[in-house]
Amino acid sequence: MKRARRKNSPKNPKKFKYFMLFFISFFVIGLDQLTKYFVVQKFILGESIPVVVNFFNITYVQNKGAAFGILSQADPSFRVPFFMIVPIAALVSIAYVFRKVPAQDLVLSAALSLVISGAVGNFIDRLTMGYVVDFLDFHWHWSYHFPAFNVADSAICIGVGILMLDVLSRDRSLSIKKESHSHVSNSH
Repeated sequence: MKRARRKNSPKNPKKFKYFMLFFISFFVIGLDQLTKYFVVQKFILGESIPVVVNFFNITYVQNKGAAFGILSQADPSFRVPFFMIVPIAALVSIAYVFRKVPAQDLVLSAALSLVISGAVGNFIDRLTMGYVVDFLDFHWHWSYHFPAFNVADSAICIGVGILMLDVLSRDRSLSIKKESHSHVSNSH
């Protein structure tokens, strides 16, 4: 006799997709907020502690702009509403796309989950403090300096990177299928 599968079982791909969204979001948002809390509590603004000399520091930065400080110098009457409206619109759009992702496409589901959780992590900062806490500070002997970022930014970049690789691999597999189909058609 066959046993009925439980409705909320991870073996149900549709439910698993949402379980993955919840798990990734809980982990990323939790880690993001915990690390930012630690930096705010233990560092003064602008303080920097070397972790790997001439390469990586923990530096407390308040980012009032977008990624890499874009729009940080914009007039607050534009900047503040912009950074409240745009993330909500982006989250709604990404959530809509997430709902349309086939339940079996776990790579796409994971990538979108990373982007969503990163966006939520930074949005929490904007709502509660009016800026985003950044602290991961990479540089090469201070000659080449990458703008400081945080766990949420990392999740967004990793998610977008996975999305790009997924699109490229799908394009490649489609072109390979077309090529093999044309070879089959030409041989007849």
